[in-house]
Amino acid sequence: MASRGTTETSKLKQNLEEQLDRLMQQLQDLEECREELDADEYEETKKETLEQLSEINDSLKKIMSGDMTLVDELSGMQLAIQAAISQAFKTPEVIRMFAKKQPRQLRTRLAEMDRDLMVGKLGRDLHTQQKVEILTALRKLGEKLTPDDEMFLSANAGTALSQFERVSTDLGSGDKVFALASFEVEKAKQ
Repeated sequence: MASRGTTETSKLKQNLEEQLDRLMQQLQDLEECREELDADEYEETKKETLEQLSEINDSLKKIMSGDMTLVDELSGMQLAIQAAISQAFKTPEVIRMFAKKQPRQLRTRLAEMDRDLMVGKLGRDLHTQQKVEILTALRKLGEKLTPDDEMFLSANAGTALSQFERVSTDLGSGDKVFALASFEVEKAKQ
């Protein structure tokens, strides 16, 4: 939902207006066919149509006054977090483990990366980037980092990770961060 609800709100308004037109036409048709219907059927159909018209009118008034919208009030915050996650974490595997709250798997991945660096299977730049991501994820999961890990993180964390730390802390609830990270994982899969 890249539009953050604005397109959807517009579409909802359009659908309500079309439904309003349809009900007005239904009332007109009902009056034209009044002779063909018995009195009870006519009255019941007219009453139902007027009730639907009233409901649609109320909905339209709410949308037009701004009281009803599909635009989430937290959209700005969500966008900031989404941007922070996408900038901070380049490795979908790390995002996935973070979103699923898997600190043990993150630590295992970190050990594998250290080993791969030692045997020349992984370049230093990629190792540094992924290690920073994993250490940041571990910290956000509440895991205790070693003093060496803290030093490494301080020396190598870029502005994107700092922004992620700040934005996710501002959220207050880790569950929202995890939900957004899960969304990023699903998006990365597609």
